[in-house]
Amino acid sequence: MRAVCYISPMTGAPTIIDRTTVRRNRARAAAGFEDFNFLIENAADDIMERLADVTRRFPRALDLGCHTGALGRRLMERADIQLLISADSSRAMAKQAPGLRIAADEEFLPIADGALDLIVSCLTLHWVNDLPGCLIQARRALKPDGLFLAAMFGGATLRELREAFLAAEDEIEGGASPRVSPFADVRDAGDLLSRAGFKLPVTVTETLTVSYESPFKLISDLKGMGEANAHAHRRKTFTRRATLLRALAIYQERFGDAEGRVPATFEIVTLTGWSPIDPAARAR
Repeated sequence: MRAVCYISPMTGAPTIIDRTTVRRNRARAAAGFEDFNFLIENAADDIMERLADVTRRFPRALDLGCHTGALGRRLMERADIQLLISADSSRAMAKQAPGLRIAADEEFLPIADGALDLIVSCLTLHWVNDLPGCLIQARRALKPDGLFLAAMFGGATLRELREAFLAAEDEIEGGASPRVSPFADVRDAGDLLSRAGFKLPVTVTETLTVSYESPFKLISDLKGMGEANAHAHRRKTFTRRATLLRALAIYQERFGDAEGRVPATFEIVTLTGWSPIDPAARAR
């Protein structure tokens, strides 16, 4: 077993996400993650389908925010992958992934400039505070004409849960606190890629609606995914029982179907960009 090292973050970006809580949530979810990783599996399949359409070889690849390696194991099946680096902010997640494994914060990539041919990321980048900075680091880590391909949650994700908790807290406590972390708007994603220096930026969005037997089952699944609330400005005390029960009731009342099941929306935004080719190298 290869050793796992931890790389501390160094970013001056505004703190919206509590990164310590993100790592703790992922570490707690790591042991049983395979029972809750259906969204990761779905997004990993989509990323691999997109890669299959690219007539390029990618000898050195980074799986950024690898979770337990669902995407990495698919990458290892490609004949052109000679080195795969699996990186996650949680040591417990990273040690289950394939390839060369490191525990590293997505906001501070311990990768030399121009070292990689491919960077992929599967449902992780919604947890970074400095997404523009993360994208800039990714572009720098890529060789000229290297590919960046990432899937992340978009702004419509968990809209039902957000609405239910906002209504319940306003009713029971006279005010609301952030219960669902903010997600990127698909309209901004292409601009962020361009600002980071990527060429030919493309963003595609897909909305998945998952049916749950109850709102409580959704909340349990989010915990199992390591996706529990990590907003930096959330209330640090436990949710009042009355508030939680009212939120679950509102969720059921507003969104439940005739059979008592409720939907949960997950918007997945896929970002694709290429690192620029050095004009001098092109001329040679």
